This record gives sequence, C-alpha cells and structure tokens, in this order.
Amino acid sequence: MPITVVLAVGLDSSLLRTQGSVWKSAGYIVSLAGSIREAIDRFRAGDFDLVLLGDSIPAENRERLTFLIRAFGSHVPVVSIANSSAACDVFADATLRSDSSELLKGMGELMAKRSSMPVAQTMAYSNAA
Repeated sequence: MPITVVLAVGLDSSLLRTQGSVWKSAGYIVSLAGSIREAIDRFRAGDFDLVLLGDSIPAENRERLTFLIRAFGSHVPVVSIANSSAACDVFADATLRSDSSELLKGMGELMAKRSSMPVAQTMAYSNAA
C-alpha cells in the first residue's frame, strides 16, 4: 500500500484520537485537527492525500471547509464521515459510514481509484468518488 497522508478533522477530540489510532495502525499517516481553524492551518502547511471530516462537525461547517480546500486550488479528495442515519454530503467527494471497517475499506477504495487515474484526470479530480 502506498503511503497515504490523511488530515482528519473532528470536534470530538477523544473520538478523533481513537479513530486516528485505528487509521495509523492500518498504515496511514494521520494528522489530527480538532477545529476548523486548526484544519485550515494544517491543510495550508501540509501535503495531504485525503481529508476526512468527522460527523461531529456540523454539515454547514463541513461544507465550508470543503469549499475552502477547493478555493486553495486543491483536488485532494474530501470524505465526509457519517453516522448510519446521515444522508450523503453532496459537497464531499464521498460520504462514508463511521463504522471502522467500512470506513477503512472506503478510504482504501477511494485512494486506489485515485491512484489508478491518469495524471491529467487526477489533476482534474473533484466529485468523481
């Protein structure tokens, strides 16, 4: 598995740390952000392959953060993590359930799909998930 650097954003710090440990044990390099401001700062300073937006963040803030990421000119996939009753977030590249095994599977599939795209398509990547 290629190295994947993930920015995980959530307002529930305990849950975020727990999930981060799971993702790290699955081979991802994870940077955690406990606020929207911290997420923006980390995103601007880092080079991420994937952004995960936790379900503890209100939908309007997840949407705002996604648009800010796109405003930076980035085509990094943004994944909204949803509990089982949540609808799909149309602004995100994908919405995945918060169940650990399903989330890891979805992350892997999304990154595999992205890595198999030709370079020109990868650069134009937006809502293709």
